[in-house]
Amino acid sequence: MTLVMGILNVTPDSFSDGGRWDTPHAAVDRGVALAAAGAQVVDVGGESTRPGAARVSPEEELDRVVPVVTRLAAQGIAVSIDTMRAATARAAVAAGATIVNDVSGGLADPHMAGTVAELGVDFVCMHWRAHSPHMDAADSYVDVVAEVRDELAARIDALFAAGVARERIIVDPGLGFAKVGDSNWPLLANIEEWSMGLRVLIGASRKRFLGAAIGRPQSDPTDREAATTAITALAAASGVWGVRVHEVGPARDAIAVASAWENARYAGG
Repeated sequence: MTLVMGILNVTPDSFSDGGRWDTPHAAVDRGVALAAAGAQVVDVGGESTRPGAARVSPEEELDRVVPVVTRLAAQGIAVSIDTMRAATARAAVAAGATIVNDVSGGLADPHMAGTVAELGVDFVCMHWRAHSPHMDAADSYVDVVAEVRDELAARIDALFAAGVARERIIVDPGLGFAKVGDSNWPLLANIEEWSMGLRVLIGASRKRFLGAAIGRPQSDPTDREAATTAITALAAASGVWGVRVHEVGPARDAIAVASAWENARYAGG
């Protein structure tokens, strides 16, 4: 059954919930709540990657995430670290994280692939073309499915070359990253054409292209929760490994319904 990864942004400026959990105490409480609601993994990030966001210093990122990862892992909660920096990944794994979720797929830090290979943890390799101030301008495709497949394949080759095992790799199409609007939908509709038989993580939660699809492009991100839940149900029906979401309860319900539907489809043999 599709796994739920709960988003925990320990940042003041994330696009949907920036500032809500930006102290260690608030972040840990939120992480515990996500796990209690049914998130199998809590994804802790200390650097916003929303469009236009500036990078934070390595020291600031570490200060934000390491105490939170430490305290969540000590409570038996499975934690992933959302970072583009190998040093942050290493520190978070030492603190108890078991997955590294890199939105750049290793492109932002040349040491990431080797670090992940050494650590022996799962790695979410996302499709990415540019840092936040420039990523919207990089939304230029002739065939978005083929180009994302080829660019992900290049990253996977680099991971293999660094010693990362195939079974450790999870691919993410990077919805919203160098994909402002219509570029996202073909990737969702054709998962099998770019996923290369690897586990797939879908991170559509509250993103701009959902606001456009429901006719409210300027809506508050929280107004896109129902649209997010629809994506979760469709992703689960497509057999994806996981979905990355802000609200766990609706995602769990959507996955349960999709699973019941699929079970009934094949019940008659």
